[in-house]
Amino acid sequence: MGKITVFDHPLIQHKISIMRSKDTSCKEFRELVKEVTMFMCYEALRDIPLKEVEIETPLTKCKTNVLAGPEIAIVPILRAGLGMVEGVQELVPTAKVGHIGLYRDEVTMQPHEYYCKLPSGIEDRRIIVTDPMLATGGSAVAAINFIKERGGRNIKFMCMIAAPEGLKVLCESHPDVDIFCAHLDEGLNEHCYILPGLGDAGDRIFGTK
Repeated sequence: MGKITVFDHPLIQHKISIMRSKDTSCKEFRELVKEVTMFMCYEALRDIPLKEVEIETPLTKCKTNVLAGPEIAIVPILRAGLGMVEGVQELVPTAKVGHIGLYRDEVTMQPHEYYCKLPSGIEDRRIIVTDPMLATGGSAVAAINFIKERGGRNIKFMCMIAAPEGLKVLCESHPDVDIFCAHLDEGLNEHCYILPGLGDAGDRIFGTK
């Protein structure tokens, strides 16, 4: 059974508050997404196994721990999920990056795939799916479906803001996936946007609003 982690760290909450402001610039918003992702990734990767190796320090030889694998894959949901990739790579520079492209039908609100490219050996990797906003949960569920169809098994999902509706849908659809979110908001409006939210994360990351 997957676990749900909603962060209450003061630094994360402070940075999320700045991200919410409509006056926060594109540059600052993008930097905050990276910083919050790094904080979340620190906890999300707590269960990575270690192995003992022997190294030589400037003074003596010693036994110490290093990461044992498996290798990590970051899979952002395009396009907003790209904004979280750098935060993970700062901590795990060897991580490979895949991409899943989805668009939401404005009438049915259902996600449709237009692109999916995953790193080789995806079935053996620890996978982190990123998307700043978990609203209805449709895109997250679809993206994880595509990954599982291609052999991925060890999957975590990371987002900045989640709506209770989307969190419920994702948990019910993929109960084996660990979910990490920086803040759980009130809910969705009639257009399926998260309230109070922080606007369109993709537009705010890439300056296209």
